[in-house]
Amino acid sequence: MLRSLALATAIAFGGVVAAPVFAQNAAPAADAQQTPTQVVQVITDQLSKAIEGHQQELKNNHEKLIGVIDGVFLPHFDIDYASILVLGQHARDATPEQRSRFAKAFYNSITHRYAEGLLDYTRGRIKVLPSSGDVNDKRTIVRTQVVLDDGKTVAVDYAFRKDREGNWKAYDVIIEGISYITNYRNQVDAEIRKVGIDQLITNLETQGDKALETMEKGTKDAP
Repeated sequence: MLRSLALATAIAFGGVVAAPVFAQNAAPAADAQQTPTQVVQVITDQLSKAIEGHQQELKNNHEKLIGVIDGVFLPHFDIDYASILVLGQHARDATPEQRSRFAKAFYNSITHRYAEGLLDYTRGRIKVLPSSGDVNDKRTIVRTQVVLDDGKTVAVDYAFRKDREGNWKAYDVIIEGISYITNYRNQVDAEIRKVGIDQLITNLETQGDKALETMEKGTKDAP
């Protein structure tokens, strides 16, 4: 069950910040004419093409796996906006350089942490649910279900917003009702109050996913 949940989490958090590989399988650039639902469908289709038949190769070459994730997800994810939301109130005090470094280091850490969970992905694992008709001009939610090994499903929803160029980009992922932005914002807030934003960024840059584990443990242990 834990492995299945890891798959759902990996699909949701699949990420960012690595050099693209398997270019023939990379997702096309975000298109202003694509609806958010179409964007998610493109992601699921491209993910199956990139992963299926390459599992062993990707298992043996972690950087190629990271590159696949980058090629599939990165064109459709607004990491700069999401990082501001994760920083919360600290984003106002951070310099542009700090925000940029944090965005890169944080999402790189997340990608490395959840990458291997995608090796269990096969076509049909993600079901994109029909639109509920709640699309507005700026924001919307796309609802999906991830099928687990035992046949049960996990609700994974994607929050979208239009960027300045008019393209729909995802910025938040909600797994079973839990927003990753809210979850990590609490952890980041606690860590910044403890060590400061510069040290947090340095920890993420040098320790990667281990720094995320430290933050999560610190939050759980807090009174």
